[in-house]
Amino acid sequence: MSLSVSGKTASTLLPICLLIVAMVSIQSGASLAKSLFPLVGAEGITTLRLGFGTLILFIIFRPWRMRFAAGSRLPLLIYGLALGSMNYLFYLSLRTLPLGIAVALEFTGPLVVAMFSSRRPIDFLWVVLAITGLWFLLPLGHNMGHIDPFGATCALGAGAFWAVYIIFGQKAGGDLGPGSVAVGSLIAAVIFCPIGVWQTGSALLNLDILPSALAVALLSTALPYSLEIIALPKIPARTFGTLMSLEPAMAAFSGMLFLNEHLTNTQWLALAAIIAASMGATLTIRSSPLAENLS
Repeated sequence: MSLSVSGKTASTLLPICLLIVAMVSIQSGASLAKSLFPLVGAEGITTLRLGFGTLILFIIFRPWRMRFAAGSRLPLLIYGLALGSMNYLFYLSLRTLPLGIAVALEFTGPLVVAMFSSRRPIDFLWVVLAITGLWFLLPLGHNMGHIDPFGATCALGAGAFWAVYIIFGQKAGGDLGPGSVAVGSLIAAVIFCPIGVWQTGSALLNLDILPSALAVALLSTALPYSLEIIALPKIPARTFGTLMSLEPAMAAFSGMLFLNEHLTNTQWLALAAIIAASMGATLTIRSSPLAENLS
């Protein structure tokens, strides 16, 4: 009996650990990407991230050996479109918003997934706590004028596509396995790389930014999306959505460490509430997979 419980605990903790590593990686990559904006802009960074990230993912997963069932093609297409749109809009938002604020706005997508996937009263407690933290995290009230409307709209749009990414990433990963992230990234690159090339031009040919661009691709695409596509089918949607509330906290720390972006004391307390919500969701996790909650 104890061995069975121990096995279930291990199988639950593993995807959670994978997601935490993915979050640390993607926020570190976001800080590095924002530091490159003066050289190639947000559109150029999107192109470099998707282009190099797709190459790395293809080397890792070799998706040309995969077999695509007819029923898996549409979810995979939507997953790839959501992945690219999420990246593009998020980088556009970073042009005018601090990293922590942009991620907090983007987090509305996973939060909606958590709310609509909740079944028990305790699940709503963690969601409410996360919402409360987000309310105080954002510069509302007299400071609202400091939020750029276009940047905020882009961040919210990225959040909407993040929700789509969660749902169809589960479907694609469940049908095709981890290799589906490489195909999804290829779909995103085919759509958005030409846009970035058109908007950025010859600046993308600057060889001096190549090492940094490769690092962004690894930290922001290859590593986190590989880990997420492995973890998504193994945890409940409500737990994934609420666990993602750690993203604003990690983004705020990353912005402070690498970009000299600082939050107020009230916003740091809000981050503590968000972290508490994530911990609560983790402690009350159930072993039912995401698919059971979305069927």
